[in-house]
Amino acid sequence: MSTFDDLDTFVATRRQAGLALSPDGSRLVTTVAELSSDATRYVTSIWQVDPRGEEAARRLTRSSKGESSAAFAPDGDLFFTSGRPDPSTEAGDDEPAALWVLPAHGGESRQVLTAGDGVAGFQVARDSGHVVVATTVPVGDVPPTDEDEDPAAALRAARKKAGVSARLHIRYPVRFWDHDLGPGRPQIRIHEPLAADRLAPAAVVIDPLEPGHRLREHAISPDGRTLAVAVDVRDPEDPAAVRVRLELRRGPESEVVADEPGVDHEQPSITPDGRWLLWIRERHAQPGRAPAHTLLARRLDGGDTTTVLPEGRLTLQSVVGSADPDVVHVTADEQGHAPVFRVAITTGEITRLTRSGACTDVVVTPEGGALYALRSAPDAPPTPVRLDPYAADQDPTSLRGATEIDPLPGTLTEVTTTGEDGAPLRAWLALPEGDGPHPLLVWIHGGPFGSWNAWTWRWNPWTATARGYAVLLPDPRLSTGYGQEFMDVSTGAWGGLPYTDLMALTDACVALPEIDEGRTAAMGGSFGGYMANWVAGHTDRFDAIVTHASIWHLDGFVGTTDGSYHWTRQWGDPIADRERYDEHSPHRFASAITTPMLVIHGDKDYRVPIGEGLRLWYDLQRHGVESQFLYFPDENHWVLRPGDVTVWYSTVFAFLAHHVLGEDWTRPDLV
Repeated sequence: MSTFDDLDTFVATRRQAGLALSPDGSRLVTTVAELSSDATRYVTSIWQVDPRGEEAARRLTRSSKGESSAAFAPDGDLFFTSGRPDPSTEAGDDEPAALWVLPAHGGESRQVLTAGDGVAGFQVARDSGHVVVATTVPVGDVPPTDEDEDPAAALRAARKKAGVSARLHIRYPVRFWDHDLGPGRPQIRIHEPLAADRLAPAAVVIDPLEPGHRLREHAISPDGRTLAVAVDVRDPEDPAAVRVRLELRRGPESEVVADEPGVDHEQPSITPDGRWLLWIRERHAQPGRAPAHTLLARRLDGGDTTTVLPEGRLTLQSVVGSADPDVVHVTADEQGHAPVFRVAITTGEITRLTRSGACTDVVVTPEGGALYALRSAPDAPPTPVRLDPYAADQDPTSLRGATEIDPLPGTLTEVTTTGEDGAPLRAWLALPEGDGPHPLLVWIHGGPFGSWNAWTWRWNPWTATARGYAVLLPDPRLSTGYGQEFMDVSTGAWGGLPYTDLMALTDACVALPEIDEGRTAAMGGSFGGYMANWVAGHTDRFDAIVTHASIWHLDGFVGTTDGSYHWTRQWGDPIADRERYDEHSPHRFASAITTPMLVIHGDKDYRVPIGEGLRLWYDLQRHGVESQFLYFPDENHWVLRPGDVTVWYSTVFAFLAHHVLGEDWTRPDLV
């Protein structure tokens, strides 16, 4: 059985994420996830990749708890985080993540820092070796300098002993993605370079005590003297909302670099020469106006802010400085790809470096002779690659990573057409082997501001082509990489052009001789689930519809999601703008649904709360629609546990086989 025919094999495939490069450019590492010994969870470890592409990747760390978030010290020592117990102490094996170091010249890994409720993230100053640690500490407590008297540990112990899980909030929000916020506040600590077995106590503590302020992201200068911090602050225009401001910290001194109404200033980055601070300015969405990105820069030694890329030029995903003065590298969505771009800071001149695929985790060599990145595509899993920083539209050199898959069970091609307003539309089409005609599965991406431009383990089309389906991966209106107007026109109006775009791309697809128009299905998750629900209420052309973590009652969703203010910005006030909500809420069309539907939802989903799935399921049942509900009590917006992933795919394909292929219904094992 191949990687894609057998779901157990697919789920067990190693997958890699993230890159870190040593200061001298000689060592490249990545984080690899693979099944635990009992196959019930994924465990991550650090692997080394040969930057020359000659030697096979090799594993550096191993433990039952796993390791992640690798970064190098100036001397080549490798830092990482892990929740494994420290062998030199009697701590239990349920301790929060700590900071560890693996010596460059051999020897065992050793724990060098515990902090607050665990090390949530860290960075190392390239030249000085200062370590910046993000953690969470109890509300109201000032952390002592003696880490043996950590108040976070004391509070955890007291709550556990008393059997208390309650949290008292005085500001919105109360939860994020799949976890509850509090009781505590984010904190950043800057530690002196490693000089012994443990890092010294924090020399600088950045701790926003004002209620509602939360540290979000940070970047440290190579010399360790300057820290750029993105901070969530209360938005005076909306007491329940936050916006992101950018600050510079030099020791105890703080300077607000950017803070303005209706805008987030985020993803700070400092160039390797320490000259430039760069960041992304994201204008908040409004009805009829999508978020828009501007790339900004400012000299660290002072001066005015410079616009590097004007608003709306690119939908930026990441920013990293270059070894070349006054040059930055960005990744951004573009026409079904996510290339690496070389951008001149002072002139804004852009050079597209990669011809195809989606690149992430760009790192630069100290002398500027090469770039490294993880490259993926809808038909290629993430693989470490080496790029020439000066060559336009290149095909990067693939390195030997840790992920191995069998040949794909099909080929990737493209479908193009025009929308009802004449706008150009495009989609990827994964075609199975053989002449066909093949049944069609229209797979709608989430977001809504996203694109089918990269590999996905969670929504993998090749598992479907292995079962004979052609899979259409459409980028309708609201998709990124097609210009600002492509998103603006449908922001706050999801049920309009996004739906007609999907139907136009489906029409173009079923017109192909390889496609069987009489056997079709549609599916999607999150925003894609919203669109699947909208499709169900507006056409009966499909034989089956699968909707995962989907929005059903727009007002109910906006009021209960983990960041409601993001959505009221796009849709307006649910009372004052009632007509817009009613016009675009799928639940109003429940009585029109006749297509069999599979509803999937996780109970820990705070992005689209479980009430959306429950109400959809109830409405389908009371209207007599043939339907099933696949419920995951312990999963969030994504289904992540290996066993649940197998059940997810098994149930989806069983449902489609019955309604699209006409096979007898076979209940999947274990559900």
